[in-house]
Parts: sequence; C-alpha cells; structure tokens
Amino acid sequence: MADPLRGWGCGEPFLLFMLLGTLWEAGAGHIRYSVPEELDKGSFVGNIAKDLGLEPRELAERGVRIVSRGRTQLFALNPRSGSLVTADRIDREELCAQSARCLVSFNILVENKMKMYGVEVEITDINDNFPRFRDEEVKVKVNENAAVGTRLVLPFARDADVGVNSLQRYQLSSNIHFSLDEKSGRDGQRYPELVLEQPLDREKVAVHDLLLTALDGGDPILSGTTHIHVMVLDANDNAPLFTQSEYRVSVPENIAVGTRLLTLTATDPDEGINGKLTYSFRNEEDKISETFQLDSNLGEISTVQPLDYEESRFYDMEVVAQDGGALLASAKVLITVQDVNDNAPEVLLTSLSSTVSEDCLPGTIIALFSVHDGDSGENGEIVCSIPRNLPFKLEKSVDNYYHLLTTRALDREEISDYNITVTVTDCGNPPLSTENHIFLKVADINDNPPIFPHTSYYTYIPENNPRGISIFSVNAHDPDSGNNAQVTYALAEDKFQGTPLSSYVSINSDTGALYALRSFDYEQVRELQLWVTASDNGDPPLSSNVSLSLFILDQNDNAPEILYPALPVDGSTGVELAPRSAEPGYLVTKVVAVDRDSGQNAWLSYRLLKASEPGLFTVGLHTGELRTARALLDRDALKQSLVVVVQDHGQPPLSATVTLTVAVADSIPDVLADLGSLKPSTDPDDSGLTLYLVVAVASVSCVFLAFVIALLTLRLRRWYTSRALQASGIGLAGLPASHFVGMDGVRAFLQTYSQEVSLTADSRGSHVIFPQPNYADTLISQESCEKSEPLLIPEKINAKERELEVLQVSFLFQ
Repeated sequence: MADPLRGWGCGEPFLLFMLLGTLWEAGAGHIRYSVPEELDKGSFVGNIAKDLGLEPRELAERGVRIVSRGRTQLFALNPRSGSLVTADRIDREELCAQSARCLVSFNILVENKMKMYGVEVEITDINDNFPRFRDEEVKVKVNENAAVGTRLVLPFARDADVGVNSLQRYQLSSNIHFSLDEKSGRDGQRYPELVLEQPLDREKVAVHDLLLTALDGGDPILSGTTHIHVMVLDANDNAPLFTQSEYRVSVPENIAVGTRLLTLTATDPDEGINGKLTYSFRNEEDKISETFQLDSNLGEISTVQPLDYEESRFYDMEVVAQDGGALLASAKVLITVQDVNDNAPEVLLTSLSSTVSEDCLPGTIIALFSVHDGDSGENGEIVCSIPRNLPFKLEKSVDNYYHLLTTRALDREEISDYNITVTVTDCGNPPLSTENHIFLKVADINDNPPIFPHTSYYTYIPENNPRGISIFSVNAHDPDSGNNAQVTYALAEDKFQGTPLSSYVSINSDTGALYALRSFDYEQVRELQLWVTASDNGDPPLSSNVSLSLFILDQNDNAPEILYPALPVDGSTGVELAPRSAEPGYLVTKVVAVDRDSGQNAWLSYRLLKASEPGLFTVGLHTGELRTARALLDRDALKQSLVVVVQDHGQPPLSATVTLTVAVADSIPDVLADLGSLKPSTDPDDSGLTLYLVVAVASVSCVFLAFVIALLTLRLRRWYTSRALQASGIGLAGLPASHFVGMDGVRAFLQTYSQEVSLTADSRGSHVIFPQPNYADTLISQESCEKSEPLLIPEKINAKERELEVLQVSFLFQ
C-alpha cells in the first residue's frame, strides 16, 4: 500500500495514490478502504479481487460488479488487475459537507453465487479549502461614547474542510483601540468579536481600518482575510435588544411555500431614528437566502421555496436588528426541518430464478433484491414481508438487500407455480408501501406414489360361486404425469391354509379388477385378506399397498345338528324322568342343536312334532326346553314318547328331528318299577345311572335304620341309669314331686323331645333334625324342698312305667 500524501504542490505533478487503510471485517461481512479526496480518475483504492478471495481473471467470469443506487458512480473495477479504482475525482466537501467522517457505501455482487459484499470507502480530508469570509469588506459602527470593554460582533469565516484542516483561529491587525476575542458556538463554529480597549474620539479618528485574518490548521496553513471598517458614530445611548438570544422552530418539510415560520422581536428605547429598527440576515449562505425571506421591518421569516428534509435537515442563521444610530443586536435562529413520510419504499430486483425443482432443499435462493426509502427515521425504516402461507421466507443480506429463500420442500402436484407478492412498508404515519410480484414455476419430479381413495376395502361374495366371476375392482390415482402416472396392479404373495393366494384370486394388472379362481365354501373359507400393490412407471418406481378383505357369504346348505340328547347307537331311545308331583312349567330336559351355517341360516327354532299325550308337554320355540304344560295326573301313562323337530330360517329351511322318552313317577320305587317296564337300554351310560339311583336309595335307608337303633339303645341306657339312682335315693329328696316322673321308686326329670324326619326320592335331599331337650323346670327354693310330696306308691309303679314306655314308642314314630 502507498504511503499517505504529506503535502500538496501547486505546480508540480505528484502521485495522488494514498491508501490510508484497508480493513476486512469477517464477522460483519464488509470490506473497508480509506483514500484521500481529489485523487485522479483511475487511482488505486484497494485489491478487491484479493479481498473477495478471487483471482483477477475470475471477476469477469463470476459476474462481479458494483451495485449502487441513487448516486454517481465514484468507483470502478479494473478487471485486469482486480483492483478497485476511482471513477472520477472525488470532492469530500461535495459528498459529505461538514460531516466528521465521510463514508461512501456500495455493494459488490458476485453474480454466480448471488452473494453481496458490502464495501465502505472512507474519503479522508485534505487541506484544499481556504477559510473564507462572505464579504471582503465589512463596516462596523460604534458609538464614540461606548464604554471600554464594549464588544462588537465581527463576521466569521467558513472553512469547508474538517478536523485539523478546518478553521482554527483568527488574527487581527495591530491597533491600540481594539483587541480580538473569540467565542465558540454550540456547533463548534468560532465567532470573532472586537473588544474596545480604549475610549474612542470621533473627532480624532472617525474610521478605524482593521484586517481580520482566519487561519486553519492544515499543512501548509491556509488563510482568508476581510477588511473591517470601524465607523465611529455620535452617541446613541441604547442599543437594540432581542427578546431571546436564540430562536428555535421546527417545521414539517411539506409546509406550503410563503408560510411564516417565526417572528423575531427586538426593542430599542431610543426615539426617532435611533429607535427605528431594521432586520437583516448576517453572513447568510446562499441556500438560506434562496430558501427563506426576512421582512426587514417586521422581523418575519417565511419560506420562498419548498423544504426537503432529505436535502437539508436544519438551517442555522443569524439575524441582526439595527437602529438608526448604527447600534445593533444579533440573535441566533435555528430552523429544524421535520421529516414527513412522503417517499414510498422502492424495490429493485437484482437477480431471479424463474424455475425451481420441487425437490430443492430448504434454503435455496430464489431471488435477490434491494429495498430503499428516501425518508429517514421511522419514515425510512422498512419492513419487508411476503404472505405467510407460502413456503418461502425473506432473509436480510448486506445493507438493504434481501434473499428470497425456500423454507421447505415444494410440491408441484399441490401448487405448480407461485405468484409471490413482496410487500415493502415503511414505519411512517400513515405508512406507505410498495408491492412487487415474483413469478416462480415449480418443475416436476416423480415424488408421489399411487394413492388409493381408501385405506382399506372389503367386499362380499356368496359361497358356491362360479369360477372366474368378477369380485371387485380397485383404482389408484397418481398425481404425477407421464410415465410417473401410469399405474399397474399386482397381488402381494401370501398363503392361506398352506395354499398361495394367487390360486384363489387373480387381478388384472391394468384395470385393477379382481376375479375368483375357485368356488368358495363358507364352512371352509370365511374370509380372505389380500394386499393389492399399485406401482407407477417412474424412475425409480413408487408404489403403495391397500388391504382388501374378501368375505364369503353363507348359503343355507347345512341342516341343523342335534347335540343333546345324543341318539343311541343301538336304536334305543334315551329316558328323561318327570315326577308326578311336577307343577306346570317343570323343566324336564333341553334339546341342544347347532347349525354350521351362520346368520339367519343358523337361527334355530324348536317345536313339538309328535307326542303320545298331546297337551302334556311344550317345547320352547327358541330355547328347546321341554317343560310340562299342566300338572301330571294319575291317569297319565308312565312312559311318554315325544318327537321334537329343529328347523333353521334359511331359504329353503332345513330341519332335523329327535325322539324323547319321558318316564313319569312319584317315588323312587315307582321309578324302579317303571324302569323295569321300559325297554331295556343297551346304553352303558343309562344302565349306570339306574344303578347309581338304586345304590343311593339303599344307602339312605340303611343310614336311617342305623340311626333309629342307636336312638333306642340310648333311651334304654338312660332308663337303666334312672332306676339305679332311684334305688340309691341320693339327692332327690329335695326336688318337688311335680317336676319328676316316678318309675320304680326313681324320679326322672320331665323332658320333651321332638324330631323332624324328611324323606325324598333323591337320597341327597333326606334329613333328620334333633333339637336339644327342653327341661320342664329347674331346682326350686329351700322352702319348696321342705314341702316335699310323698313318693309314689309301689302299686302305681307299673302303671307309670307302662305310661313311660308308651311315650317312648310314640316318640320313636313321631
């Protein structure tokens, strides 16, 4: 890099090749350079190819170009050297006026990458402007009786340079009456003032000629001068006085021309010519005199041309009020221009891809564009948006550049093209907006398999169907086009009951129609589960499956089958028992039947087809229960023969019959007798049942007899014990006679026994109940014992004994 320029030569050529700094900020993505102003056209600025990581020859191959807007092109690319050079002479003061830093921003676009790089070039100041006074000669009036220390305002100079090259100080030519003082304003401007050091005498010197020099801090130092003519006037006691030392006003930029902005007011207590004031601008610049007008008599400031915030944001001026005696006062006026939202945002499309494949990855760049708003502040803040329901998003790049990116995979079958509306809105009040339309077409790929309208299908076919009959037809749709949409059908390979499904059903590969290859039997095959595959002709092909449930419908081709009672193998009939004491509705037995068919074909109904005693039994229509229809009579035969028919509800109906034999008896002996009169059964189960019944009755009888014998033995033993006690005569004298029964001189307690014996034909239902004895009384008091009755006489013992024996026998048979 070249060394900075140290000085300027007026007549000698020199190399205007100074590069103050070259910075690369990787994090911010900006390239920064620094060059002095006033360089010749084509001067080197920076090695842009190197900073972009490219070779010089690649600049043209990759379409590298400078993208800037709304400004004269100040820089250019040298494709041979890969350098950034100046496109013309650059005047810093013209670009940035009094700004402390002067930055020129633009962007470098790498076309093939659609990538933007921000470039900032700082234009450094050189001392190429002299401090300049507006007027070469200035008249200043002062009263001759002005006091020492009186200050007189002098014109100030302006220097277009900044920093050390700007105005630094003033010098005043030597004079015994006046000295020079400086003041600094809020804006950093230096204002010179004359200070009266010694009293004036107009009669001696009426005019004092002074030379005021303004100096900057450049190297070399540049200066400007103005001649000051101090006019000494006769006494004027009072100088004008403004009501404010500084006036400030803010006006919108769209204010109408001729509008009064403010009125300055100054007062002078003098009379006559010395009290009449006139107003005027002091040291005004050309743009102030071209924009504003000051009424010299009224002090009103109004506009003479439209204001533009984007051109100038504020105006700083000085207004002087002078009386007829040459005394004056000054006031600062600051007019601030307020921005209004009078510029709509602009969209500039830089690069665009009009077609994109539907399998593009999320984040694919579709377009690159920039936005700009001439307003500032909130009015210049821009919000860029697209509709939310689109698979795209905006991503801010360098400066006000945006990338339009995809956010997810696209689907041409859903949307084949997009009209993307880019809306750019500022934050003004009211906001202004601009719309720009980007048209994008989506290219198709084979990304959709054939689709069945339903996730599963089912169909029915009656059994005993003819071979080759059409069963069902499936249809799949592929949203792709061309070969990708041509669908073929096939059945998945599987087996049913060890046999391939392809032997049961076939499918037409073009139409999806299914055909039966055999006649189905519902009792063997009730359901077939098939998988149909639909494949397209894409590359690679895509496919999808759907399940098809084939249900076989039953036909009435099976008669009912009776499970109970089972028909004997020797031709004999089974026997069912019904007691004569059975009431109407007594359940005798139940006929159980099944039908291998299903549905209505398997609904069974029962009815009594034939009976030896009509009206004695009934059969439940749906339950098959055989019950008594009335009470059994003695005249009813002990053996009843019944024929029950079982019929299904098919079309035509099928039926089966069973013959029942019912034995009627009141007691077990009757049953045994009746069993002998019935036809012997060769069924081992029936003979075994009869044997069990006989053994059960005999067992119950034996148990009952053993119980009676044991009871009698117990009674005799107690009787023997009571006689032994009577003979001994111990412990019985004190008991009342009314509570004892005398027997052979022995008194026993009176006891009452009761037993309940219940016998049934079923041995399991017989039972005997023996409650605890109930004694008539207990021992009585001692007084009762003393009044004991005499014992029974011996003659009466035999009668009492016989009475007790009769009671004991009656007890046994109760």
